[in-house]
Amino acid sequence: MPQDMPPTGGYDPVQYRRNLPARGFRPAWYLVGVAAVMTYGFYRYGQGIREQNELAREKMWSRIYLIPLLQAEEDRDLVRRTLASKAMEKELLGAETKVYNSDRFVRPTYAVAPSHITK
Repeated sequence: MPQDMPPTGGYDPVQYRRNLPARGFRPAWYLVGVAAVMTYGFYRYGQGIREQNELAREKMWSRIYLIPLLQAEEDRDLVRRTLASKAMEKELLGAETKVYNSDRFVRPTYAVAPSHITK
């Protein structure tokens, strides 16, 4: 009996791989997308920092502009308290007395004290 030989030109190749289409984009496109999203995020982050700096600068200047008003209010309160204190001393002592040995104005310090002390 003669031996079987391969056909002339050989056998067809054996298909051992699955013939599936590639899913999704190529990896380079994913990198481009991630880079674009990160660039946009860093841009927005920088915008937020600039906005916060601008708000902080605005707050600082508004406080600077309010200082004269607050100082005038404090001075008016100080004059009111000083005149009330002198009137009370005159009422209690009967005459105006000097606390200091000079005519120089000494800014009084008023500390807020509780009306009752709890322990």
